[in-house]
Amino acid sequence: MLNSILKSTQISVLEKALGAASLRHKVISDNIANVNTPRFKKSEVSFEDQLDLAMNTKNTPLARTHERHLPIKSGLNIEPTINTITTTSFRSDGNNVDIDSEMASLAKNSIYYDAVAQQMNKYFASIKSAINEGRR
Repeated sequence: MLNSILKSTQISVLEKALGAASLRHKVISDNIANVNTPRFKKSEVSFEDQLDLAMNTKNTPLARTHERHLPIKSGLNIEPTINTITTTSFRSDGNNVDIDSEMASLAKNSIYYDAVAQQMNKYFASIKSAINEGRR
C-alpha cells in the first residue's frame, strides 16, 4: 500500500522534474562561472520536451476498459540530458555565454523548482489529510 502511494506516476514525474531542475541549476552555475573563459561553450538541460512527449504518447501496454476511464500511463523512463551549444559565439574569444541570459535562466529555473516542490507538497498533504480522515 505504502509503495503504491510513494511510487505513483505523479510522484515519479515530480521527482524527475525536481532532479532535472537541480541539474539545470548546476549547469547554469557552471555557465556563469565560465563567463570569462576563452572558448568555453555553454550547456543547457533538456527535460520538459521529453516529459511532454512521454506524457502524450499513446503507446501503452495497458488498456482502458471503459471509454470514461482515464488513460493509464505506465512508468516514465525519461532522464534530463545536457546539451552543449557549440553553434554560437558572442565574443571574439569563442565564448558563447551571455551573463544576462544565464541569470534570467537561473531565476526561471528557481521558480520552476519551487512550483514542482509545491506540487509535491500538495500531493503529500492530501495523503496526510486522508490518513487523518480530514481531521485537524
